[in-house]
Amino acid sequence: MHKKLLHMARDACTNPAVEVRLVQVHCAPDGNAGDSINSSFAKRGDALGSNHYVRQLYEVTISTHDKPKLLTQLTCLLSEIGLNIQEAHAFSTNDGYSLDIFVVDGWACERTDRLRSILEKEIPNIEKWSGCKQEIMSPLGELRQICTMSPGNHLDIPSDGSDIWEIDANQLKFEQKVATGSNSDLYKGIFRCQDVAIKVLKVERLNEDVQREFAQEVYILRKVRHKNIVQFMGACTRPPLLCIVTELMSGGSVYDFLHKQKGVLKLPAILNVAIDVSKGMSYLHQNNIIHRDLKAANLLMNENEVVKIADFGIARMQLQSGVMTAETGTYRWMAPEVIEHRPYNHKADVFSFGILLWELLTGKLPYVHMTPLQAALGVVQKGLRPSIPRYTHPKVVELLERCWQHDPYLRPEFSEIIEILQGIAKMILEEERANKKRNLGESCQLMEQEWPLKMQESENTA
Repeated sequence: MHKKLLHMARDACTNPAVEVRLVQVHCAPDGNAGDSINSSFAKRGDALGSNHYVRQLYEVTISTHDKPKLLTQLTCLLSEIGLNIQEAHAFSTNDGYSLDIFVVDGWACERTDRLRSILEKEIPNIEKWSGCKQEIMSPLGELRQICTMSPGNHLDIPSDGSDIWEIDANQLKFEQKVATGSNSDLYKGIFRCQDVAIKVLKVERLNEDVQREFAQEVYILRKVRHKNIVQFMGACTRPPLLCIVTELMSGGSVYDFLHKQKGVLKLPAILNVAIDVSKGMSYLHQNNIIHRDLKAANLLMNENEVVKIADFGIARMQLQSGVMTAETGTYRWMAPEVIEHRPYNHKADVFSFGILLWELLTGKLPYVHMTPLQAALGVVQKGLRPSIPRYTHPKVVELLERCWQHDPYLRPEFSEIIEILQGIAKMILEEERANKKRNLGESCQLMEQEWPLKMQESENTA
């Protein structure tokens, strides 16, 4: 299909080339889930009966002339249509064409041809979506206007009365937008003379679900204090301006760091990242918090390359019963029990950590040749796991296989993972020292053997 779209994009009569494919997730009331990967096999929701929940996702693939800011413009276009982007991948060819693949939801009409026709009509005029770009590049006017609007009701966020975290929006200085998502934008800013990151919810996306996730993120962030968790500084909870202020992590995300490397990271560096993450996750689990979306993109680095866990939008306090239900997170990192809507606990984070550790080892996207739903189906039905590189340290292989066990109770706790990782790091350090000592000894021995020969040559010359 992708080759066909690229071929169509090269023809002026069929450029842009757009393909929209329906994928459905059918969830039975007993908690078992089945995925229909190909839309031609997808059944209509009413055929399943009223007791079944049907979640519809669409895979949108677009091929056209490559140009700067194209991905940003396409993202803005999809957002304006009302679609929520769950996953995006961008590729470019040597002859100047792009192939952009999005997994989206939020399309109310079941007709894929309707969505395709809208995109085919709007993409040639995509420069007008630079209006979205103008907001990205110069948001201060609009945000200040929002900040000075008459006060509305505060968003209802549970409080124990032990801390004060509400921020007056007029104390925030917005400098530049550094990232954008379907529901929020991230700005670099200043608060009380300190560089900060400001996550601002998009006004046009403020539905009940988005506000609920925002409230949950504030509720959890204000409760946690750990060197490996991004530091919460406060929030604005007075609609329409809803934002979360945290310390600025100038090193960016671990995902970006991985993909800037020309090769994979060396094992000591990987272990440093993994230990930082494990310490943060151990703290969360000790406080009955499940992150539920652990992956490289949700890990941030400061200027000293200390790694901290971020993005608590779908994190939850674990119930007293110790189990939770409902699918959430990102399919490629998701534990099988979560995919299947079975009861789960904090061990779901351990499974995701195993996939994350594989990310660090390879610098690759898990199951890169599959759609997210195909990967989820393989994990649940076929026991699919990423292929571990042959050069991987045997102790790391053992840890990976324990973390992504199908049975959650066979996965280790993060307290044990920390000990294992530190043990591997110590072992590697000792091996390096032994190698240096051995190499030094061999060099000295070689010099001792060569010295008499050099002396003899010197005497003969004399």
